[in-house]
Amino acid sequence: MNFYIIIPAHNEQAYIGKTLESLVQQTLLPKAVVVVNDNSTDHTQQIAEDYAAKYHWVSVVNCTSSDTHLPGSKIINAFNKGLDALDDAYDIICKFDADLIFTSNYLEQISNHFQANTTLGMASGFCYIEKNGNWVLENLTNKDHIRGALKAYRKDCFNQIGQLKPAMGWDTVDELLAKFHGWEILTDETLHVKHLKPTGQSYNKASKYLQGEAMYKMRYGFRITFISALKLAYKKGSLRLFRDYMAGYYKAKSDKVEFLVSEDEGKFIRELRWNGIKTKFQR
Repeated sequence: MNFYIIIPAHNEQAYIGKTLESLVQQTLLPKAVVVVNDNSTDHTQQIAEDYAAKYHWVSVVNCTSSDTHLPGSKIINAFNKGLDALDDAYDIICKFDADLIFTSNYLEQISNHFQANTTLGMASGFCYIEKNGNWVLENLTNKDHIRGALKAYRKDCFNQIGQLKPAMGWDTVDELLAKFHGWEILTDETLHVKHLKPTGQSYNKASKYLQGEAMYKMRYGFRITFISALKLAYKKGSLRLFRDYMAGYYKAKSDKVEFLVSEDEGKFIRELRWNGIKTKFQR
């Protein structure tokens, strides 16, 4: 299968070389890798261009955006710059972070999953972070959720969900919309990907309010938002975040922020979320 990979990168000089090196060592090589150098002030561009000089299927796109860390919009806008630079001769499109080290069989195994199941719309492995010299699962979400750091989409699924939303919560709404359209999602626990920079390390307080806004924009409603915000804050080890998430939700509701999904999609999402909550309470 033809894999196209887009890597948004902002000041990733400490990691981007390791990510690219793991990709050029794949048993199934990608057909194209685009590094989107997004307003970096370090050596990210030079490192990426060094790889582009060695491998014809690696390229670099430069773009300029705000230095402010805005989860969702900044990274997806950069992703879209990379997408614009590619043709559509791919089977699988990937959005990867610039701080990952992939096992050498990663793309081959993901390809096997897609080939074995024509209804599979998205697939990934798992992120591991280093703690006290050991690599442990970065346990921030359910194991059936594909982390935003390493998304791989079948082309038809990618297009049917309307591609990626430039907003906080994009890496949740994509899965919900995929399920709405009948696609399956798979996470392979045997594929361990080293995540060199833990998620949320650069988040500021303003960006944290966006998590609650995202729940509003996905039409969760109050009750599901309350449960989801409490669970997420608990997983991140800071119940203070619960207050931030709920404040973001109420602000979005007060401002009548535009939704990311339609009413029918929102109804499906709420039913899916409630079924998931009920299943956990029944265990």
